[in-house]
Amino acid sequence: MSSRLARFAGPPTAFLKETAPVGRQSRTHDARALAPAAGPALLQVDGVSLEYRTPERVVRATHRVSFDVHEADRFVLLGPSGCGKSTLLKAVGGFVHPVEGEIRLDGRRVAEPGPDRIVVFQEFDQLPPWKTVRQNVVFPLRASGVLGRREAEERALHYLDKVGLAKFADVHPHQLSGGMKQRVAIARALAMQPRVLLMDEPFAALDALTRRRMQDELLALWDEVRFTLLFVTHSIEEALLVGNRVALLSPHPGRMRAEINSHAFTQGSLGGAEFQAAAQRIHRLLFEEAAQEEAAA
Repeated sequence: MSSRLARFAGPPTAFLKETAPVGRQSRTHDARALAPAAGPALLQVDGVSLEYRTPERVVRATHRVSFDVHEADRFVLLGPSGCGKSTLLKAVGGFVHPVEGEIRLDGRRVAEPGPDRIVVFQEFDQLPPWKTVRQNVVFPLRASGVLGRREAEERALHYLDKVGLAKFADVHPHQLSGGMKQRVAIARALAMQPRVLLMDEPFAALDALTRRRMQDELLALWDEVRFTLLFVTHSIEEALLVGNRVALLSPHPGRMRAEINSHAFTQGSLGGAEFQAAAQRIHRLLFEEAAQEEAAA
């Protein structure tokens, strides 16, 4: 572990002690979310390098990236375009295989996709348009053999109710707004009760107001269900709002710049001095200090 990474890999108070951001006072998850995790990690990414091929050459997307995700973590992969964060998410999902290192879930090597890892993408067209909302949530439960028809229907309605869409169960996706479609996708993923929910910039295509509402709704849902989340974003503000732990990735290829224990903020913190100080510090780590080190190398 590099000295810089070690600076940020300590207890929750290690990150920005001087600014000590206020917690999400309206929520009950702060103490548990920020407490040191006990026991072995649920998900282990150990020295993972990923590559992809273009017509001209082989490109290394990430280089020896390592991190652990524990039960009920909200772990965010944050970095600019080209840092390999989405490729890492695909590798955790089993869609991309490392050329170096290993990914383990519950101690077992990840070798292929499985129902224990479900992905929510940013595209609105991830719901088959010929199926109703209810049918979209039921389909993976039935196709994977997880539940019978009656049990699948009951679970689908349960999670649609969790995301506030039970009364829209019998409409089709084209009748929904972008935010509502994403809520259906989240309900469909959670209905499978995966070990890890994977979200690849799920709110990036939404307008600013809807994105803020979806961030709050995701956290409210986490308060109730306590799922484990691996979340990809290029937004510093979103990372601070959504995550309780944030991995900073530098680009070309993606390397671990730092791992921080992020304090919880509310949407009302966005204009506050503590929030701005945290965001500026992350910006310096990702861009200014990284550029200085590259120039000196």
